[in-house]
Amino acid sequence: MTDHKNREPEENKKIRQLEKFYRDNEGKPMTTDEAVKISDDENTLSAGDRGPQLLEDFIYREKLSHFDRERIPERNVHARGYGAHGVFECYASQSDLTEAHFLQDAGRKTPVFVRFSQVAGSRGANETLRDVRGFATKFYTEEGNFDLVGNNIPIFFIQDGIKFPDLIHALKPEPNNEIPQGQTAHDTFWDFIGSNEESAAMMMWIMSDRTIPRSFRTMQGFGVHTFRLVNKEGVSHFCKFHWQPVLGVHSLIWDEAQKIGGADPDFHRRDLWENIEKGNFPEYELGIQVIREDQEFDFDFDILDSTKLWPEELIPLKKIGKMTLNKNVENVFAETEQVALHPGNIVRGIDFTNDPLLQGRLFSYADTQFYRVGTNFKQIPINRPIHTAHNNHRDGAARYVIDKGQVAYHQNYLANNTPYPVPGDKGGFVTYPSLVEGKKVRQTAPSFEDHFSQGRLFWNSMSDVEKSHILQAFSFELGKVKNPEVRERAVRLIAHISRPLAVSVAEEVGVPAPPEAIPESDVTASSPALSMQNTVFRTDTLKVGVIIDEQYDSNALKNAMASWEKAGLEPVFVSRRLGTLEGTNGDSLSVDETFLTGSPLLYDGLFVIGGPYATRDFHFMTNQFIVDQFNHYKPIGGIDEGAKWIEEIHLQNRPGVLTSRAPTDGFYKAFVNAMAKQRFWDR
Repeated sequence: MTDHKNREPEENKKIRQLEKFYRDNEGKPMTTDEAVKISDDENTLSAGDRGPQLLEDFIYREKLSHFDRERIPERNVHARGYGAHGVFECYASQSDLTEAHFLQDAGRKTPVFVRFSQVAGSRGANETLRDVRGFATKFYTEEGNFDLVGNNIPIFFIQDGIKFPDLIHALKPEPNNEIPQGQTAHDTFWDFIGSNEESAAMMMWIMSDRTIPRSFRTMQGFGVHTFRLVNKEGVSHFCKFHWQPVLGVHSLIWDEAQKIGGADPDFHRRDLWENIEKGNFPEYELGIQVIREDQEFDFDFDILDSTKLWPEELIPLKKIGKMTLNKNVENVFAETEQVALHPGNIVRGIDFTNDPLLQGRLFSYADTQFYRVGTNFKQIPINRPIHTAHNNHRDGAARYVIDKGQVAYHQNYLANNTPYPVPGDKGGFVTYPSLVEGKKVRQTAPSFEDHFSQGRLFWNSMSDVEKSHILQAFSFELGKVKNPEVRERAVRLIAHISRPLAVSVAEEVGVPAPPEAIPESDVTASSPALSMQNTVFRTDTLKVGVIIDEQYDSNALKNAMASWEKAGLEPVFVSRRLGTLEGTNGDSLSVDETFLTGSPLLYDGLFVIGGPYATRDFHFMTNQFIVDQFNHYKPIGGIDEGAKWIEEIHLQNRPGVLTSRAPTDGFYKAFVNAMAKQRFWDR
């Protein structure tokens, strides 16, 4: 007879089987996987404090190699992405700066592929979460592939690549419960920020509206790192790369972003796909900032520090070309998912610097792609260069190329010593001979130690509206942190940048105000280029939600449509149900979306026409659309019944709200101008 009382539940047995594999790290010394104690986990071994990093650093290689293999099969970071094909056209020859073939002649066109992405979330995360966005471009040049792999923010959290696994471990869902998905509003992320002063400036950027972009089409891109441009005379200049959207830099607001995530979690990719399909091709101008070699130490920041930007007021931005995205992918997996972007993919005329974060990425990105996509990932169509590659690489998983012949080594007689190297004076890649010297050390360069000046520069550059949004962002994010000491440490870090901001945040999240003794940055300068309030405002491709019903005023709609078409506005007709509506002149139109399938969140402005037979429910739903648009500061127009409904809820004559019972050409022009402004913050 079985003793049921003493039987151990099967689930407990499984737990006991696992217990021998449990490891408690709290209070223990840090070691490598071989149990070698680690003296420094924050700095990669380098030749001098500003020198290149050394491959012999087994601690760095173990840490990054393990990190690169932690997720399968989606990318560890930047998993949620979307791509498109296009072309880059050079404005004018840049031969005085670089030998890069695609920058030699005005009008030269180079095919490109761009992958936009989010850093934190998985492939299933919604697209409007607060997060840094990736902006990575593969140029298929005549002399090989050049990958400009960057973000929509010009700086980064850390200075040395060896800390990247720590950052992402803190950013990702917490391992004990895998919550939250794709968000930074949790304890471990803010514990990392509060424990790493070098993240202070980036902390300000991610709490700004930059991390909730309106679309990929209205988002900047930055190469982040300092690169070199080298011309045919061998003269080198330091360089930073920028992408500037022709439509301007625009963002959502926080309430809007949260709600759109529910209304359309594919909001950004849908916007990109639909506009390319319509022929509204996104455009971005490529700009460069350039510093001569002899200017390297002329600034109060280290130009190799990836937590610092180069203020455009000090180092002007020069626009050198334009990229147009003109073709959607045919298969998302084959192209967008399998594209392997790597900052180490450079061409003759572009070279690296000793930026320690860049140096780390040069190892990590290739290592990740070998693991994730496979040994022969460069042979996949989306990754192949324009011209056939020739070398002695052989075999490996999923090999696509079938090499002929018996020779697979260099210095050979049987194949006439081919494939052969190409001398530098015949076009072969030549590394810029920068001077390298110094003792092997693990330490951050003293010139990297100012962590607060640029955070203060960013804060000084914000408009009052942008500052209020940053305060709200801190209040929300830290308000989600459960540990009060983590909240308090983050507030103290903010105090180094702006004490008034820190005091306001402390009050909102229920922690003591930061001590008066915390030194606040004394930077008084600002940079207008950092404020999105100074961006381009255009009406091209903006969507107008048009609420309309049976027996709408045909003449009024015709006049409105004429003004919208001229301005590039795109109407979306919203009504009770799908189908066809008839106007007063016997004309008709097709309804695009209903009150249920559409959403005021998805339109850049609202125009209410209605109709004389609108039901009470129709009226009620229209009011909801109007109020949502108003609360998100968007333009609203109303004629006929629409004007009456807006007046009934007392919103007429408010900023950005236009109504008319007898609309004129001037009224329609005023509505177009309101659409161009996009937000009316003075409500």
